[in-house]
Amino acid sequence: MKHGTIISESDRPIWQIPIAAFLFTAALGVFINIIYNAQLTDVSTRYIVNNLKTVILLTILGISFCSKKRIHIDIVNSRFRPTIEVGPIKIGKWNTIQDYEYVSVFHQALSDGSYIFEVNLWYDTNKHFKLYEEYDYKEAFLIAYDLSEELDIDLLDATVPNDYKWIDKEEWKDKINSV
Repeated sequence: MKHGTIISESDRPIWQIPIAAFLFTAALGVFINIIYNAQLTDVSTRYIVNNLKTVILLTILGISFCSKKRIHIDIVNSRFRPTIEVGPIKIGKWNTIQDYEYVSVFHQALSDGSYIFEVNLWYDTNKHFKLYEEYDYKEAFLIAYDLSEELDIDLLDATVPNDYKWIDKEEWKDKINSV
């Protein structure tokens, strides 16, 4: 029986990890400095608040360099949970889906003239949830295909405006198996 699916953005570049570590270390250093100065001297509340703002800013910047977005789909219980993860910490809440309908892939024009491909899960008549974004059409389509297979729902290719096509998944299976 299928238990769940995780759709995840690609891993962060390795160079971002030392930057995140530096930012977290700086935040910890500022925080320790606040505690040390508050105990030894009679510092003002304004000093503490300003330095706590610095700690919060450094922590948020550190999180932005090491966080990862994931979508957890619990097929058995018909629910999904978008999360932001930093190490073992996962922030996100479960949303219930009553009726999976189909998965779609479409492209969105960016300001520089290039395109990004989005994979959406449509459910409960006309609701959708953006699952994944990718600059590569093949990568986005393979994720959409795999999800549609796991959920046993249809797949819509909406990458050509006003020319949407339902994908014959049996034909795709044959293509994938022959390659």
